[in-house]
Amino acid sequence: MNKTKKAKHIEIIFLVEKDPEGGYTAHALGESIFTQAENMETLRENVRDAVHCHYPFHEERPRIIRLHEVHEEVFEV
Repeated sequence: MNKTKKAKHIEIIFLVEKDPEGGYTAHALGESIFTQAENMETLRENVRDAVHCHYPFHEERPRIIRLHEVHEEVFEV
């Protein structure tokens, strides 16, 4: 009997931050997926590639990738 596995998530969310050394980093919430790039366009490509590597079977892969860019700012009161 051949049962098709279904994706456990419809969407996967990545937190995107500017890297202090330049470029951007992205890591998935709830999964061990991390990537980085010099610009946002390349980061999107790298995130998609990383998701494909982490979920090699199309049926198990989330359908949507959401990038949530985090901007941290510290200032005096």
